[in-house]
Amino acid sequence: MVIAVGSDHGGFNLKESIKQMLTEMEIEFKDFGPLECKSVDYPDYAIPVAEAVSKGEFERGILICGTGIGMSIAANKVKGIRAALVSDIYSAKITREHNNSNVLCIGERVTGPQIALEIVKAWIHAEFEGGRHDRRVNKVVEYEK
Repeated sequence: MVIAVGSDHGGFNLKESIKQMLTEMEIEFKDFGPLECKSVDYPDYAIPVAEAVSKGEFERGILICGTGIGMSIAANKVKGIRAALVSDIYSAKITREHNNSNVLCIGERVTGPQIALEIVKAWIHAEFEGGRHDRRVNKVVEYEK
């Protein structure tokens, strides 16, 4: 699995922690930026990450901003993206199992750093269950066409 990772300034520190954890987990990733903690606009990072996932260049993406809201709104504008704003471990697991989310959004200012890392782990390890959930996800995919 290769993951696309991006943030804005409000999520920069958590992005760096997530990158460290991914490295320790031996999971490949690409950092779409920013490369330093200065004021930037979240769509400039959310959209390229979402497009890369949508095109199949990356299996999944992780986006972080202050609340995660801006990133999730921007990412969900990209066709084929099911970005989920998550603030707890259970939801991280379920959004993969039931919704087949392909982009995880987290808010650095509203989610504690240890919980955020556990959210990422749960989301990475969870797999889409298919079955009745496949039918529901396909309805969203069909509408998007």
